[in-house]
Amino acid sequence: MFLASLDQTIIATALPSISGDLGSLAQLSWIVTVYHLASAATTPLWGRSSDLYGRKRLFVASIVVFLVSSALCGLAQDIGQLIAFRACQGLGAGGMMTLAMAVLADVVAPRERGRYQGYLQLVFTLASVLGPFLGGLLVDVTSWRWVFYVNLPVGAVALLVVITKLKLPQTRSKRSVDVPGAVLLTGGVVCLLLVTEWGGKRAAWNSAEILGLIAGAVVLLGVFAFWERRAAEPILPPRLFRNPVFVVVALTLFLSTCMMFAVLMFTPLFLQIVVGAKATSTGLLLLPMTIGITLSTTIAGKLIAKTGRYKHFPVIGLAIATVVGFLLSQITEHTSQLTMTTYVLLFGVGFGLVAQVLVTAVQNGAERQDIGIATASANFFRSLGASIGSAVLGSVFASQLAEHLGAGAGGMSAQAIQAVPQEIQHLPAAAREAITTGVTESVTTVFLIASIIAAGAVCTILFLKEKPLRKTQ
Repeated sequence: MFLASLDQTIIATALPSISGDLGSLAQLSWIVTVYHLASAATTPLWGRSSDLYGRKRLFVASIVVFLVSSALCGLAQDIGQLIAFRACQGLGAGGMMTLAMAVLADVVAPRERGRYQGYLQLVFTLASVLGPFLGGLLVDVTSWRWVFYVNLPVGAVALLVVITKLKLPQTRSKRSVDVPGAVLLTGGVVCLLLVTEWGGKRAAWNSAEILGLIAGAVVLLGVFAFWERRAAEPILPPRLFRNPVFVVVALTLFLSTCMMFAVLMFTPLFLQIVVGAKATSTGLLLLPMTIGITLSTTIAGKLIAKTGRYKHFPVIGLAIATVVGFLLSQITEHTSQLTMTTYVLLFGVGFGLVAQVLVTAVQNGAERQDIGIATASANFFRSLGASIGSAVLGSVFASQLAEHLGAGAGGMSAQAIQAVPQEIQHLPAAAREAITTGVTESVTTVFLIASIIAAGAVCTILFLKEKPLRKTQ
């Protein structure tokens, strides 16, 4: 779980070095995008396959795919190879994140699961926060290739422990995986994510390219919905969407993850460009978020195990996240590091009460034979929220920044500012001031939108029907 989560963000501070070594700045964003695409699109396939063929063998396979791809990423000789290997890495990461939670459902009773899901959520957030810091440190000390090589020793230990210590029932089935459904879902999701990634950046929203992708997403997902109602072993069973618990949790995870990635993406940007923090120290400034999540997940997990009740935790957590989002939308160039630290601490406290509880609710409400696909589907919507949220909010930030900057940024574009914030310190004073003001106003707009999204998640979670957690499997 740590490795899969770490690679979502560790690459960020290595991008300028990769560009200098391999070239092709125009294709640099694909190194990040293709990882999310592959992870999100294949998540349901991992979950359904594990239900049919056994969790452990698929878990091992996903780790092997991830480690081999990590080694190949470190050996890449051009930008095309790196993008291709990152796609393979995302494929393995989708399985690692999903099956870690599904394995937990196999070995831990629902009443205790909230506490253990809290550990996984803590690992997910810790990796997301430490990623930029660790990436910058590795680039400074060694080279960008060690951003990928670092996975190998840690992953080898994880693989050894899973193979030798994880004891799960061996499942054998003559049933087959829904390959047509997997192809249709993957194609539709890829089209949808490309729309959010390219729209307004690479091509205009009304261009033939974007309209074609929208049409492709509608057609592929429509055919997918038609096919799933007739497939013998659907990859995303329609019966899941007849379960009100799953529907509410899926939508809430989508919205809350959009909010989370807004904070993870744009708080470091604000700290580096406006406050003046270095890349390697930005991760340390975000550690209070991890502390907040640690406290809230630990307390919530123990209370859930004691009482068997859980609904009020995500309601309170999302309410806190909404308030923090609004407070972040009020920051200025004069906001202190202490104030920002307090805000991210409060956000961590709020978010720690959300994701782990919702996954527990989904698993508790699913039939035994659907735990794998229910967990995978919940993670699918969380990955979708991360991908769409980061792409859409990134577009909002870029467009707002372009409007604010005009000709006062020393010739730097919004995309260049996001990719190489350290270059801003070498600009003339007037250009630096224009950029810091523009970045502040653009970031606050993003945070305001994020707070509205969090408020929508609060309204959604109120419809969750709470089912008391079982004490046994």
